[in-house]
Amino acid sequence: MAEIDHIVVGARTLAEGAAYIEQHLGVKPGPGGTHEGVGTHNLLLGLGKSCYLEVIAPDPEQPEPPHPRPFDLDSPGVKLMLEAEPRLIAWVARTPVLDAVVTRLGVHHAGEIRTMKRGKLSWRMAMPPQNQDMSNLIPSLIQWDDGKGAAPRLADSGVRLVALEAEHPEVDAVRIALAGRGLEEAIRLRRSPHARLVARFTRADGGEAVLASA
Repeated sequence: MAEIDHIVVGARTLAEGAAYIEQHLGVKPGPGGTHEGVGTHNLLLGLGKSCYLEVIAPDPEQPEPPHPRPFDLDSPGVKLMLEAEPRLIAWVARTPVLDAVVTRLGVHHAGEIRTMKRGKLSWRMAMPPQNQDMSNLIPSLIQWDDGKGAAPRLADSGVRLVALEAEHPEVDAVRIALAGRGLEEAIRLRRSPHARLVARFTRADGGEAVLASA
């Protein structure tokens, strides 16, 4: 039903995010674009044909958006965290049947569907409300209008996402929420006193790297 589309690294600025990715993954992310009306812009790093990494930050060239910026970027806690350094903050899952999933789960759990675009790309996205996202361990769902999305358009960085892991004290609730989205095999789950998202990579130089939300 769904699969990993991309992982999201939040930053105060794109310059800080680019430096962070280069430090940890050994390559610079490339140009992305502006999310008009959303208040954000991004950089992108291709992780193969079906997955990529997004660095996202508030766009100082845009006015304050009418809705909160995605991935809790306007949350005081996230802002404080990103003051220290950029951080892995979320992941997004791709589905070809977004309307059906949101209808089945309900807007209260899946979030309202929003139409978005950047350049020639357009998509629809449903972001779960904060009280349903298990500290962003439950992904936003995306359906690309062209059925392919950004990943096939990006240059291959040689970096690969090896595993995505979630830690949470209520791991059974996370498992149920993921299963409802067809994502029970997409991410490794562990019980832990604190919520945490962990992404493991192989670098182009053969080394290993880890990005985490905490």
